Order: sequence, then C-alpha cells, then structure tokens
Amino acid sequence: MRNLKYDTKELWRQDRDHYVHPWTDFSTFKKDGSEIIAESEGIYVYDSDGQRYIDGIGGLWCVNIGYGRDEMAQAIAEQAKRMCYYSTFTHITTPPAAALAAKLAELAPGPLNHVFYTTGGSESNDVAVRTVHFYFNRLGKKSKKKIISRIDGYHGSTLLTATITGVMFDRIGFDTIDDLVHHIPCPNPYRRPDGMTLEEFGDQCIADLENKILELGPENVAMFFAEPIMGAGGVIVPPPGYHRRAQEVCAKYDVFYLSDEVVTAFGRLGHFFASKDKFDLQPDIISTAKGITSGYQPLGAMIFSDKIYEVISVPQAEGAMFTNGFTYSGHAVTCAAGLKNIEIMEREAICGHVRKVGPYFEKKLHEAMHDLPIVGDIRGSHFMLCAEYVADRKTKALLPPEADIGGRIARIAKASGAIVRPLGHLNVLSPPLIMTEPQIDELVAILRASTLTAMDELKREKLWNG
Repeated sequence: MRNLKYDTKELWRQDRDHYVHPWTDFSTFKKDGSEIIAESEGIYVYDSDGQRYIDGIGGLWCVNIGYGRDEMAQAIAEQAKRMCYYSTFTHITTPPAAALAAKLAELAPGPLNHVFYTTGGSESNDVAVRTVHFYFNRLGKKSKKKIISRIDGYHGSTLLTATITGVMFDRIGFDTIDDLVHHIPCPNPYRRPDGMTLEEFGDQCIADLENKILELGPENVAMFFAEPIMGAGGVIVPPPGYHRRAQEVCAKYDVFYLSDEVVTAFGRLGHFFASKDKFDLQPDIISTAKGITSGYQPLGAMIFSDKIYEVISVPQAEGAMFTNGFTYSGHAVTCAAGLKNIEIMEREAICGHVRKVGPYFEKKLHEAMHDLPIVGDIRGSHFMLCAEYVADRKTKALLPPEADIGGRIARIAKASGAIVRPLGHLNVLSPPLIMTEPQIDELVAILRASTLTAMDELKREKLWNG
C-alpha cells in the first residue's frame, strides 16, 4: 500500500459526470462510476488510495517494457523541449519520424519498407483500406474494393474498422458498412465440429476463405484482414500453417493480406513482428500500434510493401497528391518514444526474455487450471494467454450470462491484488513483457484461487452444478 495523496471522491465524481469511457456499461456506470488507477511501477499499478495490483493485462496489451521507465520519460521530455510538434504534411519531416520509419522498415519482414504513421490501431487499419482502394483505382481495377475478415476478429472502432471487426457484441446498436465487408467463420480449434481433426479443420478454414473470395468475385475483393493470434475475440490461435496457406490463397486471387499486429508486434510473442518469424507469413501490410511505444505515447503505423508503394507513388496528374493523413501523423514526440522503446527492447533483449519465459508462463497456467472442471480451454502463446470457462467440459456449453464468470473471477482476483481482463466467459492475461518467473507464479496462483472462489459462489447461487 502506497501513501498517495489523491482526492478519490472528487476524481470519481468528475469522471462519472463528464468522461464517457470506451466500452462503458451504462447499466452500472452512473451508480458505480470508475476505479481510479493513479500510479505505476514495473509490472504494478496503484489505485488512488494506494492499493497495489499486478497488471495482468499490460494496460491494454501494450505496456510491454513495464511502467515508470525514467529513460522513456526523459526521451519524451527532451523531444518535447527540443520541438514538441511540426506538421509532416507534404514534404516536411522531423528527425524522430524519419529515423523511426527506417527502423520499422528494418524490423519488418521482407519488402515492407514503407511506413505511414497514425495515432493508434484503428487508424492504422482504416488508412490501410483507403490506401489499398487507392492502389486498385490507380490500376484501373475500380471494382476491387471488398474486404474479408473473420468472425471474432478485432480491428478497431472507427466506422470502417468496427465493420471489419467480427466481434458481434461490439456492433450492437451501431451502424456498419456491411456491403463493403464480409466475414468468414472464426478459425477456433477449440470450437471445431465434433470428430473433426485439427488438420481437417485447418483445411475447412482455408476453404472458407477461398470460397468467400469466389462467391464475391476475385475482381471485387481487395483485402483480407487477419490477426496472427486473435486478441479481443478470445485469444484464438489458428490451426498450424493457417496463415501461410491463407496468404497463398490471397496471392492466387490478387488479394492483399493485412496482418493486424496491433497486439502481437513488439515482443508479445517473442519477436518484434510475429507474422514471419512465428507464423511463416509474409504479409503485404502490417498494421501496428500499442507496443510500438509500450503505451508511453499514442502511436500507430501502417507498414506496407514496395509493390504497393510503387503504384501509389506514381503521380495521378500534374499537381496531384496522395491526400491522406492526420494532423499528428509522425508526431515528433511519439516517434521519439517509439525509438527509445525499441532501443530499450533491443538492449535488454526483451524479445529473447519472452521466448525464454513465455513457455514457462504457458506451462504454469496449464498446470494451475487444467484440473478445474469449469475450465474448458487454456490457449494462447507466450505473453498472450486466455482461460475459457464452460458449464460442461464434454459439451463445451457456456455458463448462463448471469454467472458473469469472466467478470466475477476478475473482481475476485482484483481483491487479491491482480488485474486480469474479463471478456464474457473468458479471462485474458497479457502482462508487461518484463515479468519474471516468480511474478508469473504469483499471478497464476491468484487466478487459480479466484477461479476456485468463483466456483463455490456459483454453486451456492445455483448457477453451476459442478
């Protein structure tokens, strides 16, 4: 417990009365308001009353190098003092923007040598669609506009990227651009049909993609969106070889493959980019954000291939421009943060640490949870893990909504000093990448104990019979 001097009641009131949060549950917010996270250090955060918690979700998949890094704060402050901002519109750049673009091109796989800056993942995906549409327009293929995505894929919350997102819960009550975007089934091995082998399921998933392209007409399909591991849709790891085979299908029909690495890039799976190094995938575009600065500044990027650049960089006509961008594209301070973040990751070999400790994390989570009858599946990879809860392991039936199993366990865990993310019938773990084996042991132990407590509560409430 830290002795912090915050006026919690006043902050709570100000927030409740004026701040509309992402993913607000208005059924409880107006009464309960928000919890106030005020300070942080290493893998820990503190609420405004000084209570410490293990941050088991890394902010939101993003605080990869951990909290409170003095050199990050210094790099940000020094750049802000030197030059806080200058527009990069037309042909103006800044030293951090130029240097970071070159570094990202060096780290990205294959011919992905060109960088367009945004301020987050939604923008990165949104601008990728606009760029690809422009590309096909320049080639005279003006019907080639449609996008294929996957059920339970998450790609953002702008009007366009929320349409590309296949998490149907996130679309309730909102409009979407449904004629532009088409979804194929989720490649979730745990939920594959009974009796189907993993290999057969992989074949079916690839057939789903090719059949959708043929149904829409290859002349009409521009892009396929896919996360290497699906994040907010449930930490879904596709069948072996899925991404490479999906890429081959896309290449066959001149469809661009966008690998959404907003979550998986910058070390979460043990590599700066997971597409090629972990999944044998050479995408045409990588979208990224989150870990690019470890959450110290808002920054995103679309990193794309020479093939795309060679077409979009040809002038349409005298005086014509590539009229696409944002006020804060290539912001000097955020790019300085990105450079320092990568420097720290390389110097401290954080990707190597994840490759070493990640399998330990996976093993400990499996050992701690596999014997609990309410746990249907433990999945994920390295520092991106998930527990799925079920009413019956054999049928894989879910618990009733009123059980609120993910939220229930998260609340119990928080009372024990750890924050885990609830996603309906799931709990997600995505802590800072600097977490050590003893810290992993503590986090996993809290999750197990919290799950046992939740099981007892559900039995007493007659929401689960065990």
